[in-house]
Amino acid sequence: MTETIRIIGIDPGLRRTGWGVIETLGNSLRFVASGTVISDGDMDLASRLCQLHDGLAEVVHAYQPDEAAVEQTFVNKDAVATLKLGQARGIAMLVPARAGLPVSEYAPNAVKKSVIGVGHGEKQQIHMMLKILMPKATFTGNDAADALAIAICHAHHRGGQRMRAVLAG
Repeated sequence: MTETIRIIGIDPGLRRTGWGVIETLGNSLRFVASGTVISDGDMDLASRLCQLHDGLAEVVHAYQPDEAAVEQTFVNKDAVATLKLGQARGIAMLVPARAGLPVSEYAPNAVKKSVIGVGHGEKQQIHMMLKILMPKATFTGNDAADALAIAICHAHHRGGQRMRAVLAG
């Protein structure tokens, strides 16, 4: 018997952390909610991380997901920006882990390949495919859309991950 699994996808960022919640039942996907947690750029780093933590904790509490998926950090030329993104990503992984959820990580190219069929694509392609895959989906901005794409990626890969865990255990 197949059960409905609720997944939260998280697109970490220090300014804006996107989140998207979907449900999967077999091969079907259903949009639940999406949004963005925003930190105040005028505050110090620790306070901004607290804002992200508290905002994501509210989302996890409100939507009660069963599993979480977070996008892996890409390294750019600005080491300071990469480090700050890594700290925001730590919050994005900590919040669901503290809520007892299994947390999976996906590379940006894997997310794009799962949603649009290729590892390199434009944001508009992701938006268009989200509307095809989940016609009732609403999202404001790229961060929430990317978070929904991360959740969809996890929905497509979670069965294989479970099987590998069973075989390894």
